[in-house]
Amino acid sequence: MKLVIHGKNIEITDAIRDYVHQKIEKAVNHFQNITNEVDVHLSVARNPRINPKQSAEVTIFINGSVIRAEESSENLYASIDLVADKIARQLRKYKERRQNKKNQAQATKEVIPSENVVEDLIGDRTPELPSEVVRTKYFAMPPMTITEALEHLQMVGHDFYMFHNSETGEINVIYERNHGGYGVIQPRNPNSNTNGKNGRAAHDYATAEASQPHK
Repeated sequence: MKLVIHGKNIEITDAIRDYVHQKIEKAVNHFQNITNEVDVHLSVARNPRINPKQSAEVTIFINGSVIRAEESSENLYASIDLVADKIARQLRKYKERRQNKKNQAQATKEVIPSENVVEDLIGDRTPELPSEVVRTKYFAMPPMTITEALEHLQMVGHDFYMFHNSETGEINVIYERNHGGYGVIQPRNPNSNTNGKNGRAAHDYATAEASQPHK
């Protein structure tokens, strides 16, 4: 298993490196057969207004999937402890989902009604973009179903997840809706007045586990 440690505004000392190896390797000990790489990002906020200041983020790459967890506290070692416990729980859930998927003949799907397309999202306001790109991420995008994309969204702990829809061949975004459930953003066919491929809007709706953390 490859374990890479990065630091921001902090020197990665031998003591810190040893502690990360000890905690993270213990957390993924029972999952090393499916774990390809583990990236650990440790950072300390320079802004005195940011509290807590010391963060630990762990990203695990598993056979095309990504599992992510992040924790912050006033103490870096405590943050490492917290994120190690969290990533271990995420890995257990991942393994349970995969096992349940094998035992089920077909995942249950519910289709939600199409929503109207909003042509103008900004009105009279002037669009404002960041003066520069502050971070660029690259990741593999193997084809997957919307149900599989939902699983990935829950594993990375973000509000949205971009994926290659295996059913349509398009790039879609699945996101957490403010009023519950999930929505899917699809490219609009220029020859149609509706969303989706061939003038058809398709959305998968799923209810997340009540205990599932979200960022």
